[in-house]
Amino acid sequence: MKRCISSSRRLTTAFFATAVIAISGSVFAQSVSVDQILEADQRRLNLAQKSQERINSVVDGTRSLEDQYRATNKEVDGLKVYNRLMKAQVEGQMATLEDIGLSMDQVDVINRQIFPLMERMIDGLRQSIGLDIPFLMDERMQRVVSLEGIMERSDVSVAEKFRKVMEAYQIENEFGWTGDYYTQSLTIDGTTRSFNMLRIGRIGLYFQSDDARVTGRWDNTAREWVMDDSSRNEIRKGLRMARQLIAPELISVPVSAAEAS
Repeated sequence: MKRCISSSRRLTTAFFATAVIAISGSVFAQSVSVDQILEADQRRLNLAQKSQERINSVVDGTRSLEDQYRATNKEVDGLKVYNRLMKAQVEGQMATLEDIGLSMDQVDVINRQIFPLMERMIDGLRQSIGLDIPFLMDERMQRVVSLEGIMERSDVSVAEKFRKVMEAYQIENEFGWTGDYYTQSLTIDGTTRSFNMLRIGRIGLYFQSDDARVTGRWDNTAREWVMDDSSRNEIRKGLRMARQLIAPELISVPVSAAEAS
């Protein structure tokens, strides 16, 4: 009977040990399975993050290309407008070049015509000064001599020569409606002395000494200086007005009669 009980105990102990081992193995296996699951989830998460990063990169690249495409399209549109304007400008310049070419063909003809014209204008200016009342004669004749010298210079363009001639005519024209005063040496009754000169346009040229004792005028008909004390005070007043010493006012002075045409 004791042998049976001992055997039964041994069987119970063995069964208990087997059960413990089985339970331990099951717990270990379950622990290993959870770790693997967590690791797999982490790998999937990492892969998902990397995939999202690649997607974001592709999206950013696509947006950048789209922006570049739009910017390029705008630039192309601008270039089309620019090219159209440049084409119109070039066409206009070509037309201008054709006109210039035609004008250059006529340059020689114009030069052959304008040089004789300028020569005649200078000769006419010299004659006009010679027949005019003799005011500022040195200055005016020197201007004519200078024009004649310019006509012979090859380093002066035709346009500049013509401008100089027209400028001289403009100066002479202004003398007709202006007045001024200056000093000049005159020989009166065999005596040469300095006089105050008063010019009124081209109709009158008068002289007077500083002490106003000697007064006279230019007689353009006789082409000589004559003594004339009848307008001594008026000439003196005119000189003071020309010097801006008194306010302008009317003066009464003798003038040469107009010649019949």
